[in-house]
Amino acid sequence: MLKAISTYVYVKERLHPGLLEGLVRGGAQSIEIFAARQHIDYANRKQHVREIADWFRGSGVQLNSVHAPLYADYEWGRAGAPPVNVTSTDRASRVEAMDEIKRALEIAEQIPFRFLIQHLGKPEETFAEAKFEAAMTSVEHLRAFAKPLGVSILLENIPNELSTPEKLVEFIHTTRMEDVGVCFDFGHAHLMGDMTQAFETVKNHVRSTHVHDNLKDRDSHLWPGAGTIDWKQAMELLRSAPHTPPLLLEIEGDEKVNPAEKMAEAFDNLEAM
Repeated sequence: MLKAISTYVYVKERLHPGLLEGLVRGGAQSIEIFAARQHIDYANRKQHVREIADWFRGSGVQLNSVHAPLYADYEWGRAGAPPVNVTSTDRASRVEAMDEIKRALEIAEQIPFRFLIQHLGKPEETFAEAKFEAAMTSVEHLRAFAKPLGVSILLENIPNELSTPEKLVEFIHTTRMEDVGVCFDFGHAHLMGDMTQAFETVKNHVRSTHVHDNLKDRDSHLWPGAGTIDWKQAMELLRSAPHTPPLLLEIEGDEKVNPAEKMAEAFDNLEAM
């Protein structure tokens, strides 16, 4: 199983080759870039994106995926910027959101990657047919933009009523966009209810993962084993997926923990289960 990690672990820092080198030393065979402007300035294609692209070309490491932006500013919403929300029923807001996501997709022109990880709505967002229809329009548009770049869209299960496993499967079947898949987030599934049932619901659509733990109290993105997820069960579920998704860590950074050292231990423990 491919070992991978998201640069979310360094999301508060500017992404640079030294950080990527550390992740590779920790055992990462593939990377997911978390598209937050304070982390990777994806609109700065001539400098920042080129710097990261040069590293990928020289390293031989695969860029598995890019996580779509959650905010369009350089403060990650702390200064009052609205979320990037493709389910907004306000057309102008939705167009702005799609434009921002397309800027992140354009990373693929310099660093080829397979998947864009996309949220439907914000955390805790309630379900409404109008939002679901807005999401269909947005994803169809993004899918058309991504396809010539060699990128497929993966929808992530997040803690809201639009992104439950059942709703994601309904979305894919209703739109008949069979090339749209699922990024299964173990931490979110654990937080929302029955992890096994959630995985079985979307298993045939899972193409990538987010692996992190929590105490079932909040979305804390802990290292596996630091929360209450049964990782033996989780690994059995993952190995049953027909498309063999990567084992991709998405961990919240901690200045007291060296990610390169901790991830090697995490991979070893998970693979031993």
